[in-house]
Amino acid sequence: MTQQFAERATNVAPTSARNADLSDLVSILEDGQRRKLDVIAPASALRMREGNVHVEGVEAQLSARGVTAVDGIYRPTAVADEGISDKLRIPLAYLRRMRAENVPLLDENVNAWLREGPERRFMLRAFRGENGPGMPGEGVARALLSDSYKLMDNLDMLLAALDGVQKSGHPTRITGCDLTDRRMYVRVESEAVAIQARNLLRGYRSPFDGRSGDELPMISAGFVITNSEVGAGAYTITPRAVIQVCRNGLTQTKDVMRAVHLGGKQDEGVVSWSGQTQRKTLELITSKTTDAVRTFLSQEYVEAKVYEMEAAAGKTLDEPTKTIEHVTKSLSIGNEAKDMILAHFVRGGQMTAGGVMQAVTSTAQTLADADQAAALEALAVPALAAAAAHG
Repeated sequence: MTQQFAERATNVAPTSARNADLSDLVSILEDGQRRKLDVIAPASALRMREGNVHVEGVEAQLSARGVTAVDGIYRPTAVADEGISDKLRIPLAYLRRMRAENVPLLDENVNAWLREGPERRFMLRAFRGENGPGMPGEGVARALLSDSYKLMDNLDMLLAALDGVQKSGHPTRITGCDLTDRRMYVRVESEAVAIQARNLLRGYRSPFDGRSGDELPMISAGFVITNSEVGAGAYTITPRAVIQVCRNGLTQTKDVMRAVHLGGKQDEGVVSWSGQTQRKTLELITSKTTDAVRTFLSQEYVEAKVYEMEAAAGKTLDEPTKTIEHVTKSLSIGNEAKDMILAHFVRGGQMTAGGVMQAVTSTAQTLADADQAAALEALAVPALAAAAAHG
């Protein structure tokens, strides 16, 4: 598969990927594990200077890995800025404007609100720079979170989930992985669990290579595993049907299985979970994943979901352009994506509500931003209902 990797700073390893394979994802996550720094810090230890987060006066930790220095300079990501906005109640649009137009004012505002009221504590999730063991330096501030946020890291969650998939007994393959500042996505498919969906795919052709849904009317069962290390969502497993002729994915968000990142208050300093706590959490994830896979990869489940979609998908559209305008507006899909959906709809050749659904999912495949792609794909089934209702 084509892989796209990005770096957040010159001294920090690659932290994002689009359409990567599993081995590349694991390699990125393992490198990130070595650089992660998670610390519970009082507001008095945090300062904003020149738009960067400075940590000062937090005691270093001595462990088997050596000395872990905390004090240093951390450049905030967009996600970290959102956390600063939320925790200090600074309107996000205003914070972004200050960062773009007046950084000294940003420093002044953030520091004033850090000093306001009784002492508070936060969890700072960061990547260390490359200044060497025990040496403070410039890194990346990934998120500012509650001091009760429960760490459920991507690598640990991925390995536990894959263990659960294996224990389910279903033959599966991983068809693609994405990693962003916000989330990890791992798409899993089982072609061993596939059904014919002639009514759903009648008259449809792939907008990518023109292959016909009438000739390959098959839908495979699957699911997508997601997790966020930075407060952007729970660990989830969401069922996902895959249209074989075009690889469009239809996620069924109403059936999602989730595990939230909630824990108890933690002591100040570098966060280090006990082996017993971590083991119990991961055992639960493995168990939940096994149960979810057995449900989502059953023939009966896929047939029921396809039947639900077929009931609305055959609705012929008298004025497709107006219907797509209505659907995208009602689902808050932007103009650029709307134009892409219309183009994919025309190429798909299916002048029905089902054609709108397919156009939404095929458009999602083409987006470079994995978070935007996942969000758009999740709107495909609601788009089907909106298109059928509008006519």
